[in-house]
Amino acid sequence: MTDDPRNERTNPPTRFLRLPEVMERTGLSRSTIYVRVAAGCFPRPVALGSRAVGWIEAEIEEWVAERIAESRFEGDRAGERGEAAHRIPEAGWRAAEARPVR
Repeated sequence: MTDDPRNERTNPPTRFLRLPEVMERTGLSRSTIYVRVAAGCFPRPVALGSRAVGWIEAEIEEWVAERIAESRFEGDRAGERGEAAHRIPEAGWRAAEARPVR
């Protein structure tokens, strides 16, 4: 087996993140992480030993990227919020124009 540097770029080694680093990268608390894992809304940890777990770095990065995409680029709810936000100033201006100024 030869050491090919191109192989490392296409298949980086798997790295495990411990809980403090997962908390730092996601901005979530310990309890929120475990609640979301139980609900199936967050990557599950991998057992590293009898009393140690870690999260696969690539899965955490993917989860973060998905949250960014949902927040900024995707989802009907985000579009609805954006449309509603645009309607609010218009309604406010119309209401202000209809009221007599004293």
